[in-house]
Amino acid sequence: MNGEKVIRASDVMSQNFILIDGLSTVTEALTRIKAEGARCAVVEKRHDDDEFGILLLSDVAKKVVAQDRSPDRVNVYEIMSKPVIAIRPTMDVRYVARLFENFGLTLAPVLHSSEVLGIVSYANIVLHSVCAQGD
Repeated sequence: MNGEKVIRASDVMSQNFILIDGLSTVTEALTRIKAEGARCAVVEKRHDDDEFGILLLSDVAKKVVAQDRSPDRVNVYEIMSKPVIAIRPTMDVRYVARLFENFGLTLAPVLHSSEVLGIVSYANIVLHSVCAQGD
C-alpha cells in the first residue's frame, strides 16, 4: 500500500437527484428536476425483482426535443435507461472513473441494499480530487 487515503464514491457523491415513477410524464420529471435543482431522475423500481432506471437531461434532448415529441405525452419509462450501472458506496473513485470511461457514462447512482444513496459524476470526482490535493 502506498499510504494514500482512498477516496470512495460515498465521499464524493451528491444528493443532486430526484426519485420518480416511470409512469410520470417528461414534463412532470423536468418540473421536479428544475424545482429541486437536480441533475437527473432515478426511476424507482416497480417491485422487488425490478431494477432502477435513470433519466438524464441528454435523454430528453435526444429522444423528446430532437424528435419533436411532446413532453406532456411521453412517459419517463419510454426514454429512460434501464437497468442502470450502479456504484457501490465503497468503490474507489479511480475505479468509478474507469467504469465511466469503459461504459460511456457521465454519472451513476450510488446504491446500497437497493437504496439510492446519491449520485456520482465526473464533476464530483474531479472537483473533490482537485480540492483534496489543495488541502
